Amino acid sequence: MFSKRKTAGLAAAAMLLGLGTQATAKPVYDHAQVISSTPIVRYVTVSTPVRQCWDNVEYYTVDQKPPGVGIKTLAGAVIGGVIGHQFGSGSGNDAATVAGTMIGATVGNRSAYRNGSYGPVQYSRPVQRCETQYRE
Repeated sequence: MFSKRKTAGLAAAAMLLGLGTQATAKPVYDHAQVISSTPIVRYVTVSTPVRQCWDNVEYYTVDQKPPGVGIKTLAGAVIGGVIGHQFGSGSGNDAATVAGTMIGATVGNRSAYRNGSYGPVQYSRPVQRCETQYRE
């Protein structure tokens, strides 16, 4: 009989022969008469995006400080520190200087608010708003 090696060679040759005939084979066409047909209809709704923009007015409030409040607070702190430094001795002198600085800054700040016109001020600015709607 055939050995394993010969059997494998014959199988490989048969495969090559079979593949070769399929690769060179010509296609076969067949014709038939159409008896009926039904159209397939699909309705699709298309939405078109439309962007609309408009201008609005936006109001906002700002707390306005009186002019010179920083300078008056600083001047009060310096004057209060100098006066506080005149009292006490040793570590008491340092504590009196710090206390005089704090009190002087507070007095200067309050005097700036007392004499100046300040308060909330309302401003307005234009703002553009946009919206996208879909039309069918």
